[in-house]
Amino acid sequence: MANRILQLVRTVYNFAKREELFSGENPAAGITPFREQSRTRFLQPAELQRLFKALDSRGTPRDLRDFCVLALFTGARKSNLMAMRWDEVVIDSENPTWTIPDASSKSGVGYTIPLVPAAADVIKKRRAIAADSPWIFPSATSASGHLQEVKRNWQDLLGRAQISDLRLHDLRRSLGSWQAGLGASLLVIGKSLGHSSVEATSVYSRLSLDPVRESAAAAVDAMRLAGQKPQKRLKP
Repeated sequence: MANRILQLVRTVYNFAKREELFSGENPAAGITPFREQSRTRFLQPAELQRLFKALDSRGTPRDLRDFCVLALFTGARKSNLMAMRWDEVVIDSENPTWTIPDASSKSGVGYTIPLVPAAADVIKKRRAIAADSPWIFPSATSASGHLQEVKRNWQDLLGRAQISDLRLHDLRRSLGSWQAGLGASLLVIGKSLGHSSVEATSVYSRLSLDPVRESAAAAVDAMRLAGQKPQKRLKP
């Protein structure tokens, strides 16, 4: 929390200086943040079984179910999913895609996500409830016009699935982790998740979407298989 506050203060004062609203020193400059341990949480096979079962239950709101499935099968960030627009997706084609524009990308560089069949199907089915809106997850109560938060329903879902210490962002991390477990290269995983850096951007830009699609599809198939009910063993 202290590190997040430090980042916020630094950003606010840097903005004020750029806009010539403040001319002093940034009070956050020179402060060393606390060391943070990288989070490595992702869904295990048994958890996937319980999560899919809870998602399919009647007590799960449609928006939450579709949001979680897309988060898991696209690896997209929460903010991008909530603000997903119809004009960003191409789903009525042999190779459906979702293009996140530069302005919406965390790195400032847009990227394209190849939509695996399970993800494309979710988006197609949302036409029945969101076709008249520019947003795939519209909201009549938010100022933005699209979905803004699912935290309360998310906690209820985790309770019913008997899963602890899982964040929404861990769904994104789960796709990359399952891709890695199936032998995907770091370049493919990086492009799947929209990772970008000065050194790696040129490599990502030359990488074909075909191996990305194949890797994501294999990871999704593995997660869906793991999420199915285990078959009862026949007695000898």
